[in-house]
Amino acid sequence: MVSSILCLVEKGQDIIDKIQYQYHDVEEAIQSISAQARHDLWAAIEEWEYLLDQKSLLRRVGEQKKQRESAGVKIVDYQPVYAAAFKALNAKWISTYFKMEAVDYKSLDDPEGYILDKGGYILVALLDDEPVGVCALIKMNDGAHDFELAKIAVSPAAQGKRIGWLLGTAALDRAAELGAKKVYLESNTILKPAINLYHKLGFEKIAGNPTPYERCNIQMAVDITNRIFLGR
Repeated sequence: MVSSILCLVEKGQDIIDKIQYQYHDVEEAIQSISAQARHDLWAAIEEWEYLLDQKSLLRRVGEQKKQRESAGVKIVDYQPVYAAAFKALNAKWISTYFKMEAVDYKSLDDPEGYILDKGGYILVALLDDEPVGVCALIKMNDGAHDFELAKIAVSPAAQGKRIGWLLGTAALDRAAELGAKKVYLESNTILKPAINLYHKLGFEKIAGNPTPYERCNIQMAVDITNRIFLGR
């Protein structure tokens, strides 16, 4: 009798390793539903149907995946070692949708002189100790706003991990800690994910501020006077 031994190739083993994470995400999503159910089985099934109508299992699994992946993200203050990443990440998205403008070169070529030395701040998102996202708080002196939230960029390879949200939240928390009352930003409506993020952060559309950017077609601001720190 001839026996055979089967084994997985490296690609197959890699797939299994990735599926383990998906199993975990599904289990966490199901447990979150179970935690909300307080009735017997049949009543619980009806409750599950209601909860799944409100938010599908697929969406819940996706949220668990984002939470798991974003747990490894650290938000740190800018250091000179991150200068190249600050410029490259921003130049990438700007060049993809628009063109680099004079004010872009000023801030990206000299972030210390243009942002930090004038009372601003730069935050960097690290994933596995690699910079994958950045944003800046630029000090404003227009009498209406304290900081401009600007130069937000996330590496395409790291998108979907809530890094934009983590950066935006950390930036607004920092501004609030410094006693700021209002934060301003400029963007373009073609950047729909970014606009959605700004709305989630509490920004509302305003108008009337002069802008140095040709690409700007929307201005937004948020009042953080009574901000509650959201953290993660």
